Amino acid sequence: MTTAARDIITIKLERSFDTMDANRDGYLDWSDYQALADRYIQAYRLDKNDRKARSLQTFTQIYWLELLRHAGVDSDRLTKDQFVVANRLAVVDTSRLNVTEGGGHAIFDVLDTNDDNEISADEFARFLRDVLRSDAVDAMDMFTKLDIDGDGAISRYEFIRAVREHYLSNDPDAPGSLFFGRV
Repeated sequence: MTTAARDIITIKLERSFDTMDANRDGYLDWSDYQALADRYIQAYRLDKNDRKARSLQTFTQIYWLELLRHAGVDSDRLTKDQFVVANRLAVVDTSRLNVTEGGGHAIFDVLDTNDDNEISADEFARFLRDVLRSDAVDAMDMFTKLDIDGDGAISRYEFIRAVREHYLSNDPDAPGSLFFGRV
């Protein structure tokens, strides 16, 4: 008997779910999204009234509501399968929110701590350590892959491209496929 290989996007979304499920109960709910937004705010020592913090918080709230809408559930929590389906639908439905653009820009603005419109290796290492809480040995390899032009920094264009690839690309070697480790 042969088994069908799962596609790369599903694998990436499942990893995202596992990273987000803070209490490991097998569900995502608003508290998991709030915890993620809080990790960014705390890691980057942002005041809750700071424009970057408000933008990130607003994006997170709208994104969560869009996932619930696209999941078609009556509850306020999602299983891993519902999360995968909802994300697949939300990223292509830009009628209310463009997940890849809106989220990508809000996150980029937080990571770019010196507002020079690029993410340095140090800024990226902080993101990996304090937000994703990744201690993977090859984590900084991701920085090199995201820095497509090799200039030593991740531009806004390169970052948004990677976010799009995370949600939309079935290429396991695409830079955006590496956010949660090699597929």
